[in-house]
Amino acid sequence: MSSDTSGSSDTSVAQSAPGWVGVVLAAVIFVLVWPATGPVANGEVVRIVYDWVPSLGVTLGLRIDGLALTFALLISGIGVFVMLYSTKYMAGHQHYSRFFLYLSLFMLAMLGVVLADNLIALFVFWELTSITSYLLIGFSHSSETSRRSALQGLLVTGAGGLALLAGVLVLGSVAGTFDIDGVIAQADVIKAHDLYEVILALFLLGAFTKSAQVPFHFWLPNAMAAPTPVSSYLHSATMVKAGIYLMARMHPVLGGTEVWLWTLTIFGGVTAVFASFLALKQTDMKQVLAYTTLMALGTLTMGLGSSNPYAITGAMTFLVVHSLYKAPLFLVAGIVDHETGTREVDRLGGLVKFMPLTAIAAGLAALSMAGLPPFIGFIAKEVAYKAAWDAETLSLFIVAASLLANALMFAAAGVVAFRPFWVGTHATPMDPDEGPWRMLAGPLVLAVIGLGFGLFPGWLESTLIHPTVASVLGAEAKPAELYLWGGFNAAVALSGATIGGGLVLYLLHQRLRKGLQSAGERLPSFDRGWDRFMDGVKALADWQTARIQTGILRHYLYMTFSVLLIAVAGTMVLKGGVEVPSDWPDFQPKHWVVVLLIVAGTALTTITNSRITAIAGLGAVGIGVALVFIIYGAPDVAITQLLVETLIVVLFAVAALKLPRLKARDGFPNRKKDAIFATAIGAVTAAIVATVTAGPIDRRIADYFEKVSVPDAHGKNIVNVILVDFRALDTFGEVAVVAVAAIAAWGILRTASRKRQEDL
Repeated sequence: MSSDTSGSSDTSVAQSAPGWVGVVLAAVIFVLVWPATGPVANGEVVRIVYDWVPSLGVTLGLRIDGLALTFALLISGIGVFVMLYSTKYMAGHQHYSRFFLYLSLFMLAMLGVVLADNLIALFVFWELTSITSYLLIGFSHSSETSRRSALQGLLVTGAGGLALLAGVLVLGSVAGTFDIDGVIAQADVIKAHDLYEVILALFLLGAFTKSAQVPFHFWLPNAMAAPTPVSSYLHSATMVKAGIYLMARMHPVLGGTEVWLWTLTIFGGVTAVFASFLALKQTDMKQVLAYTTLMALGTLTMGLGSSNPYAITGAMTFLVVHSLYKAPLFLVAGIVDHETGTREVDRLGGLVKFMPLTAIAAGLAALSMAGLPPFIGFIAKEVAYKAAWDAETLSLFIVAASLLANALMFAAAGVVAFRPFWVGTHATPMDPDEGPWRMLAGPLVLAVIGLGFGLFPGWLESTLIHPTVASVLGAEAKPAELYLWGGFNAAVALSGATIGGGLVLYLLHQRLRKGLQSAGERLPSFDRGWDRFMDGVKALADWQTARIQTGILRHYLYMTFSVLLIAVAGTMVLKGGVEVPSDWPDFQPKHWVVVLLIVAGTALTTITNSRITAIAGLGAVGIGVALVFIIYGAPDVAITQLLVETLIVVLFAVAALKLPRLKARDGFPNRKKDAIFATAIGAVTAAIVATVTAGPIDRRIADYFEKVSVPDAHGKNIVNVILVDFRALDTFGEVAVVAVAAIAAWGILRTASRKRQEDL
């Protein structure tokens, strides 16, 4: 496997400045968030709120509780080391500054997701993570693989984002608010509502696509096309953890039901086991780690399906554990690639002699990943096993899935962290050497923190884990305690089985890999299925374009008005929206004169073969409408209507001189169809007008303009005041549209005139 694109020499101070700005930015955010640990540990929620869209009840602010604090510290803390690592790894790259711009925006977007106090704001930042991850995954834009992987990730997570947006809007309508606290307060109302299952499905689609649950898992391993620091950050603390955050955040609102329990448990368990097998199939260190990330995300999803405090404690502890071992292991993979020129485990061996510090970082992180004492990974596994053993529903499934996935995880840890450093020797494309300090700092510090939390879990328990469990289950929940040894019990027995099974799987992993690779060639591939799906989408787009984009104006008009007709008429019929006024006004002779004028103009338009005559007939209809305005006391609107109709006739007459003549024998071949279609549109319009006039008129807007036109706008003509003052920008937009249309018409006529002269 070739190395990621990276520079071979340090940049100058000026050139490296963007990287150090990223380091400082992440560090400053960490320092700013850190003081919240005290209040949050005491059960408080820190809030900073600003009105964003007051008319929609949308605010933009920070809400820091245990869940948000844990994520924010992981994002910013790991972000410091990823940025520092990248200053060396990306040194000399021609797009060095662009890389750090994208990575910083990615970090800020993820922080926005976890700190947002409003679901609308959360969604905005949610989509920003998809966009910025697209830029990072496709950073090596000259590579077709990078472009394909970036687009795949964007489309999958973007589709989930649209589902999430729909879920947010439906949830907001049911709860009456988009504020997270307000939504949580309405949890019982939401769960009892008829739309609960719809809301749940939409939110889980958003979460499952972002956190790559089966069957949406295939995009995540392909995201390894990104530079290694991005892979480390994306897998450990950002992007894919956004789906986990969403499920944890919405647990008080949507959790605690049978459908929530079964859905998250089944999908999470299947993802964890399926991904663990696929991890052993890989030979690239990054690919092995990518599939173990899928296993971790499945385990977290399975844990969040329960409302048992032990299950949530285990899940939230494993959330921290996974970040503390996955980031170092990815960074180690980057160091190995950077220093040896390959990440293929079959081409690596005995690297401890050349890279002792890298080997130590990899070993410490892998021991936590394998769940061995005295690391924090062991504690998280023990708590999760106890919750699985005591589960009232699906206990056997959870225990079996957890045991198998953890054993496979143990074997994968040996493949990526033990075998390359401690087993045999292999010639590598480059002579191996120890990584530079900027690349070693992150793996060593984060791996040591994982050991420290295992030896002394008290601070982690009281400051982060217990407040996080309270955020998910409520302040009254009693989370599990974190300790290394709790005596002999079922969890210890399951841990022993995990270690034994993991050792066997590691010893047999090469045979298993061959079998899995052979089986994979015969089984359907989700990734190949994606290609076929995209080919189908393109074929559908080609077919649709050929049918709709015909280049004939008549077809465009038919399409536009057909959609309007079906949507409006269908809605009015299905919803019973058609209403006829009970009191018809007495028609006077002048009214009938106007009606006859409009009917005559319409009839003339439909029967004539002359364009000029047709436009004159339409002008007569417009004059009839102007007379209606005069009769009902709107002379200024009538004058405007008359001027417009007159100008249209004059301008069209001038333009018609430049148009090709319509042959008499051609006529209007689609006249009957046009008449039927126009009659249907007119009938729907008449039904709308009749329905509107049948009910009471809401005069709040009219009363407002009557009240403020003179004192605020200093004008007695309300219509003019609305156009010039209250809707000035809209009026300017209309003028701009007319100007653009005039320029376009001039260009078309000039081209047609030139072509006609050339033909002559």
